[in-house]
Amino acid sequence: RIVTASHDGMLRLWDRKTGVMLKKMEGHRSRVRALAVSPNGLLIASSDESGGLMAWHGQTGECVQVIKAIDETHNGWILSLDFSPTSGMLASGSSDTYIELWSTSNWQQQHRINCGGIVHCVRFQWCYPNYLAIATDHDIQIYNNFERGSRTLLGTSGRGFGYYSLAWTSSARLLSGGNRTNPTIREWDITSTSGWPQLIIFKQVGDPWKGHFESIRALSLNSNRTLLASASDDNRVRLWRLSDRRTIAIYKHSGGVNCATFSKDDGHIFSGGADKKISEW
Repeated sequence: RIVTASHDGMLRLWDRKTGVMLKKMEGHRSRVRALAVSPNGLLIASSDESGGLMAWHGQTGECVQVIKAIDETHNGWILSLDFSPTSGMLASGSSDTYIELWSTSNWQQQHRINCGGIVHCVRFQWCYPNYLAIATDHDIQIYNNFERGSRTLLGTSGRGFGYYSLAWTSSARLLSGGNRTNPTIREWDITSTSGWPQLIIFKQVGDPWKGHFESIRALSLNSNRTLLASASDDNRVRLWRLSDRRTIAIYKHSGGVNCATFSKDDGHIFSGGADKKISEW
């Protein structure tokens, strides 16, 4: 099965083999901006431009929760969602400069952090579940234990020179995709000091990966993290081999590409964007 989200405010559940739509998932009041599926496949999360955040059953597509904070929640567009590796927590990032973390057991807010800029992407580290990477309109921030006091900044280059997409490799390195001012992919290595308090240090590895010439909207790794798919406003999806950072395939849309992801068996890439189509490669 495949789940898609659209600016028409709806999610759709599809049969991958036949291409038949199985269910329309309605409930959002504005254009849907972000979509995430939990690692265990039991939950789907979606968010919109009005600050709405919803959780759905991963198999049936039925709404299980309209998520709201008790005291405060996002008052801007929610642009990115990501589940923790255990599926126990959901992170949401917004144009209001905040990230919020929610328990998937009771949907209560656990943490709320001001990142100081529009949050374009949130990504949990798959082997260090307490590490959360944030891409904003002017830097990348890494949080340890979700505390602002443990924040590490990297890639800071001033307003306008920001990042839209992130992905973690199998060696715990971070990949970042830039905006139109900087349409490259950069690789960052993580190290930590042995003393106390422990400090996290990131260093850029090698030269930026070049190929796109517009904003890079999404990065997705296959299951064994040897291949990377990047989606861009330049109407292209590029497939990269991580071992040598080379482009090995280019797939063309007729409009900007907003997302790209691998199939569960890694045999195909699905992408979607401004041409209002889901393409399988």
